[in-house]
Amino acid sequence: MKRGLFIIAILFSVQMFSQAIYEEERYVPETDPLVLKNLDEWQGKKFGLLMHWGTYSEWGIVESWSICPEDYGWCERKKGSNPANYNQYVKDYEGLKKTFNPVKFDPAKWAKAAKDAGMKYMVFTTKHHDGFSMFDTKYSDYKVTDKGCAFSSNPKANITKEVFDAFRKENLSIGAYFSKPDWHNENYWDPYFPPFDRNVNYDPALYPEKWKKYVDFTHNQILELLTDYGKVDILWLDGGWVKKSDKENIKENYAEKFAENESGNGFIKHRIVDQDVKMDELVVEARQKQPGLIVVDRAVHGKNQNYLTPENRIPEKTLPYPWESCITSGGGWSYTPDAKYMTGREGIHMLVDVVAKGGNLLLNVAPSPEGEWQQGAYDLLAQFGAWMKVNSTAIYNTKPIAPFKEDNICMTQNKVGNVFLFYLAKKGEDKIPSEVVVKSISPKKGTKITMLGSKTQLKWTKLDKGFKVIIPESLRNNLPSKEAWTLKIEAINR
Repeated sequence: MKRGLFIIAILFSVQMFSQAIYEEERYVPETDPLVLKNLDEWQGKKFGLLMHWGTYSEWGIVESWSICPEDYGWCERKKGSNPANYNQYVKDYEGLKKTFNPVKFDPAKWAKAAKDAGMKYMVFTTKHHDGFSMFDTKYSDYKVTDKGCAFSSNPKANITKEVFDAFRKENLSIGAYFSKPDWHNENYWDPYFPPFDRNVNYDPALYPEKWKKYVDFTHNQILELLTDYGKVDILWLDGGWVKKSDKENIKENYAEKFAENESGNGFIKHRIVDQDVKMDELVVEARQKQPGLIVVDRAVHGKNQNYLTPENRIPEKTLPYPWESCITSGGGWSYTPDAKYMTGREGIHMLVDVVAKGGNLLLNVAPSPEGEWQQGAYDLLAQFGAWMKVNSTAIYNTKPIAPFKEDNICMTQNKVGNVFLFYLAKKGEDKIPSEVVVKSISPKKGTKITMLGSKTQLKWTKLDKGFKVIIPESLRNNLPSKEAWTLKIEAINR
């Protein structure tokens, strides 16, 4: 028991240490000038849409994970004809291809809602870990356009193409989510061997020809997406355990794999396997197809992770590299029946918090098996849109300014030196106070302060520390937005 507790303590320490490294030191800057230019422009976009969609939406379950043998409570097998039988469950799960038929699929409606919300880019799941391709790949028949899929005869059957085209028409940048592991492919999970965990189920070093086939398959599918589907701005790669393992990342690897089972005993969730998919070579080829392509090889330390992606969380402070918090808006990543969406207040405050710390917010919305968004998603995006119409100039193309937040007031600055103060409504507040005091910033003498959405010039006075701005009653009774109000300071003392 003591030995087990010691191991748990060591692994927990490694986990905390590797997280600190990940957030503070493990970014490798890009050197390609065109990628750097595009990355800078991407950082100015601030707000994007992520969509998880696949056959798993038919069951309303967590995407892909239930067919993985790893034991997680959040992806238990509960659907199918016999969920207690793993092999039967996988057969039933993959059989969802036959009935996947989203006849109400209308990506133009999604694209308009995203644009109206103020979103500037979109990332779509072209293939998740289960291997089902939402595009017309030449390298697999486990795809939406295969004749065995109910939707294959629909004019919009090539879903990825339809999504990309619709969002491009609304001038949103395009991101292709692609899973490096493919649990359907025979060269990843070889049918001869049982799958043990999320990893390849054989040792690539012992079966190099088989592994090469898988590497070629992965490259071919990705290059297919970058060749046949128009301009792609971001290649967003998931499945960070598919990478070349070496001595430098073995501690990090172990930390990521550690968990506790229901009895509280520590165990390693899955093995450490060297799964080198030749990412350096792939990125070179990818950028020949799409010059300046931003590549996000998630959770893989190195030059092919152009920005980092904290998942379902927001860092506590500013970070010294490009980053994006990917966060669910309601339910889970995949479609959840009767999902409860975050409120407009929660969403707007989240966006402001992320932007004030220098990041982007990638908000996930999950389409239904019929090909629709739930009304809650539209309602949420409409609230974002109403707020962004007034306040977006304090969001787009801005950078953090110390201390980035004071109490419930967040801060950003633009390139010409204007500073924006977001007063986040406290619980129960429906209007900004008549006096707002900020101690950490001092406007230049005689500078102009206004509220975005209003032409009224606000009176302010200098304090021993900071300043106080007066909000007239006429403005407080006729505020230009809800949930958060933005004060614009023309210039501050440096």
